[in-house]
Amino acid sequence: MTDLTLYHNPRCSKSRAAFELLEERGLTANVVRYLETPPDAPTLQQLLAKLGIGARQLLRSGEDEYKALNLADPALTEAQLIDAMVQHPKLIERPILVAGNKAAIGRPLDNLVEILP
Repeated sequence: MTDLTLYHNPRCSKSRAAFELLEERGLTANVVRYLETPPDAPTLQQLLAKLGIGARQLLRSGEDEYKALNLADPALTEAQLIDAMVQHPKLIERPILVAGNKAAIGRPLDNLVEILP
């Protein structure tokens, strides 16, 4: 059986829907409430590799912190963007499901279905 990890924000409707999807399918995931227990830089780098995207694509550009930190600046490096997410986990897109060596962002929720065991 594939280990599942759900990076979850219970206040987010998409994140709650992802949790419910897993329950409906009888799947149990290790739930990481990433706002309470933010991932460190190496963990974010691993997530990005599994997602197959760059750090900028994981950022929530509508958050106040995005604007305050000027994260739209194209000169910022991957390391700087990752550091911003470590310091301000609210910037991390959600939900994220990790299934073995694959991961998907649950926007839309169908993205998660594609990687479920």
